[in-house]
Amino acid sequence: MSNPKAAIYWASSCGGCEIAMLELGMNLVDISKEVDIVFWPAALDFKYSDVEAMPNKSIDVSFFNGAIQTSENEHMAKLLREKSKILIAFGACAYGGGIPALANTTSREQIFTRVYKETPTTDNPDGIIPQAKSQVKEGELTIPEFYNTVRTLNQTVDVDYYVPGCPPVGEQVLAVMNSVVSGKLPPKGSVIGASDKSLCDECKRVKGERKIKKIMRTYQVLPDTEKCLLDQGIICMGPATRGGCGAQCLNANMPCRGCYGPVPGVLDQGAKMLSALASNFDSENEEEIQKIAEGVVDPIGTFYRYGLARSLLRRAKA
Repeated sequence: MSNPKAAIYWASSCGGCEIAMLELGMNLVDISKEVDIVFWPAALDFKYSDVEAMPNKSIDVSFFNGAIQTSENEHMAKLLREKSKILIAFGACAYGGGIPALANTTSREQIFTRVYKETPTTDNPDGIIPQAKSQVKEGELTIPEFYNTVRTLNQTVDVDYYVPGCPPVGEQVLAVMNSVVSGKLPPKGSVIGASDKSLCDECKRVKGERKIKKIMRTYQVLPDTEKCLLDQGIICMGPATRGGCGAQCLNANMPCRGCYGPVPGVLDQGAKMLSALASNFDSENEEEIQKIAEGVVDPIGTFYRYGLARSLLRRAKA
């Protein structure tokens, strides 16, 4: 009996999910004895034509990390969906849009103007911006089209499973790998490699009577390592975020930023967190409440850092 065939692909993301795979260490060696990796461009010399030549559904499982921000990302998502029996949205960017989806607060034109014309270090007197097609004497050059809206993987193709995290922690990646190898997978559409409870259920910090008088940023205060960060006025996304990461940020005395996505049953992680935060403001006076709320310097970046594309907001209006 032949080994299952696996593919790993990196779309619009930072590459942290690829590092998460490598963090398996010697476990990756053991897994490679039971799984044949037939496509992994970040690690081995594969070409798109190699995948195109494969029979449909010949790949047993594909781990797709990164959001869909370009035509190349979309092409590979559709190609791997066609070639794979199981397609997994791996990591926060594929699952919820991740950091790339913060581009949805603006437009492609505004991004290009800023990046290629306005930044202090840009030397571009002719105001040239990238074009999907350019004619040169040797022929036509093409680069991927940069989309105006960043999408999640399941907004582009059908997805079988979701593994959240920025990146997913090594222990959870190993658990997912073992589930794939053993064939013991939950029903289609499930989130795997994570908990069904909120991060607050994993957090060992002492929770008191939450009365927030002022929103503090992490550089403004040295947090008490034993006390709930929200009790200290530091926004921690724990109440609205799925557990499973081992509370690594909290263990480093930093607040959760929400990379494991919403807790089960929550449609919009940011809205859930806004509700949890506002209900703990220590005032009934409208002006005082407004003053506390003004402590949130970047609401979109705070509450939708990893999930804007899959949220009810999705993007700013054009």
